Amino acid sequence: MSAVATAAPFLVYFSSASGNTARFVEKLGLRARRIPLLRQEEELVVDEPFVLITPTYGGGEGRGVEKGAVPKQVVRFLNDERNRRHIRGVISAGNTNFGESFCLAGDIISRKCHVPHLYRLEIFGTQDDVDRVSDGLERQWELQSKSMTP
Repeated sequence: MSAVATAAPFLVYFSSASGNTARFVEKLGLRARRIPLLRQEEELVVDEPFVLITPTYGGGEGRGVEKGAVPKQVVRFLNDERNRRHIRGVISAGNTNFGESFCLAGDIISRKCHVPHLYRLEIFGTQDDVDRVSDGLERQWELQSKSMTP
């Protein structure tokens, strides 16, 4: 089965119990699916192109710069080839208090999955972030859709 690009961006996101990332995704108003928080929940398998939105955890404090920055649930989701082959970009959220590790999860995923790190936002984003990401995602999705059309 081949993936078909849709007219609007599809988002896959992870949000911890705090719900910060979920609130940002809701503001975007786009089709979206959440990566399960708990292991006992049914795993998410995606069969179409998507942009991933993830928070950065802990800035790697005391565990090496990168260790622990990507939530385990996101690692598990991307370790499934069925999901990883459809990722088209990543957006990361973080805390500027992390210093150089701000939004590090997006840098790691971008490098490992060979996709662009499209945006970085503070915790759950501002209205400016919502506007900027909405406009940029639409442009990016349109370009990718054209490149996937025979």
